[in-house]
Amino acid sequence: MTSKEIAWRLDWNLLRTFIVIVQEKSITAAAGRLGLKQPTVSNALKRLERAVGTRLIDRGPRSFEVTAAGQALYRESRGIFGSVNRLGSALEEAEGEVLGTVELAVATHVTSPLLNDSLSRFNELYPAACMSITVDSSREVIDSVLQKRAALGICLVDEQLPELCYTRLYTGHFGFFCGPRHRLFGKTGLSLDDLAGERSVSFSADRVNDMLRAVAVMRAEAQLDPNLTGVSSSLEEIKRMVVAGLGIGALPIHVVERDVQNGLLFRLPPYDDLPAVDIWVVRHPGATLNRAEQEFIRLLDERIESTPWDERVYR
Repeated sequence: MTSKEIAWRLDWNLLRTFIVIVQEKSITAAAGRLGLKQPTVSNALKRLERAVGTRLIDRGPRSFEVTAAGQALYRESRGIFGSVNRLGSALEEAEGEVLGTVELAVATHVTSPLLNDSLSRFNELYPAACMSITVDSSREVIDSVLQKRAALGICLVDEQLPELCYTRLYTGHFGFFCGPRHRLFGKTGLSLDDLAGERSVSFSADRVNDMLRAVAVMRAEAQLDPNLTGVSSSLEEIKRMVVAGLGIGALPIHVVERDVQNGLLFRLPPYDDLPAVDIWVVRHPGATLNRAEQEFIRLLDERIESTPWDERVYR
């Protein structure tokens, strides 16, 4: 079957089901998420494979692997449904006025005056528009941009994908902190050796082969207890655990300055050569943007371009 024949004869609901199957890595889990029975989802996958003329997923009693063809179809399908999801925003536009919703996906630890200023300016210029901000892990933010659910994302980046565009927003630095209940809170003259063996909490992406690898290296150099007492993808939850005394945590220094001033957190060694983490603005050049999203991106780009790089490095 040719590409044109597939496009005209394919039931697009099968693509939606296939997307969920791949995301859930399970027919049973996909059925639960879709509110369908397992045989219905399994049959939908078979119908899709017959329609495209190739096997998309290799399944066994203990295995689940998306084939090369399945991966290619999944990438294309995400873009298709991202565009469909954004039709509502496009239809909200009224001639002569900027309406609609700006779909923005942001990682949990993103804090920047450039973003805040752009939001304020956008609201002043276009009060009839709406800003929708989803907070998630950096991986989910990138996935939202890939699927065109979000007009742009702001997050950590592990690997720059060729189908996306990247603009560095700022560079932040991480340091170790403890809460008022910790034995090191308020002590002076500390060195990195004093942290050896201490219990700690960590971001989910704090691994040597992940987005916060620089933080993982700092944790290893401090010889913290490798058995974590708390893990989260949320900055607020990591901070909550540190304040509650579950252990030492690595946090963006510029984000928690006020908490340090208010006595909720205490800065620990090291004080020099801290891990630097870049935060990026990520967008999909093939996404269809409404006027509100176009204007917000324009304002953010102008704010970034007019701010010298040295002022975007938070030390």
